[in-house]
Amino acid sequence: MNTTETAASDGSDAVSLRDERKVLEVVQRSVLGLWDVVNTLTRLKPTKRDRFRVTIFGSARVPRDHWVYQAVRDVAAELTRMDCEIVTGGGPGLMQAANEGVHLANPNATSGSMGIRVALPFEQDVNAFVTEAFEHGTFFTRLHHFALVSDLFVVVPGGIGTVLETMMVWQLLQVQKLHDTPLILAGRMYAELVEWCRRHMVGTDCPLASPQDMDIPVCVEDGPSIVRLIREHHAVWKRR
Repeated sequence: MNTTETAASDGSDAVSLRDERKVLEVVQRSVLGLWDVVNTLTRLKPTKRDRFRVTIFGSARVPRDHWVYQAVRDVAAELTRMDCEIVTGGGPGLMQAANEGVHLANPNATSGSMGIRVALPFEQDVNAFVTEAFEHGTFFTRLHHFALVSDLFVVVPGGIGTVLETMMVWQLLQVQKLHDTPLILAGRMYAELVEWCRRHMVGTDCPLASPQDMDIPVCVEDGPSIVRLIREHHAVWKRR
């Protein structure tokens, strides 16, 4: 008789399925144990990455004929020429623009254009320019994936989902769970967001954040400014 059969026969560890409360406790402990496993595994980091990875967050709703789409595509193309890899959410809009930029710079690329998706009932499939796709069942694991694989983040115009991604990265940098991972915000809307945070979180009689927290994101106005900053960080990364 094996140990499982012994436990079941003497009742020392067995939990009857009729005992709903104890069954729920077993399930809860098991789920929490899985999170411990995930947390332990994510401590492992590659000793070296061959190419600098830039994640671009942005709206799924921007049409292909909009100037912002074209600007994001051109930025991603220039980064590809610098031998950077591009990571996006893998969907349409500005995510597709970034992945298309890789194809524009290197039509025969078989790598370097990653899409990290989340399963949603109303979203389209992964865009046609992604060379490596990942699918997540939850936003939580998807956001964690971005944090694990990125060397730098660029945020272009977007909605609630893009702001969620921005604030997650900002907080991870604030609490030093991410290190040496620049956060670049492109466009007036983000300069106004940072100013709002500065005014309501720092400039009050009861500060809710530190002044240095407001310096974590770097706000820029256009594509050339994005490329210039990334070129500087890329050079540092290569030397390091």
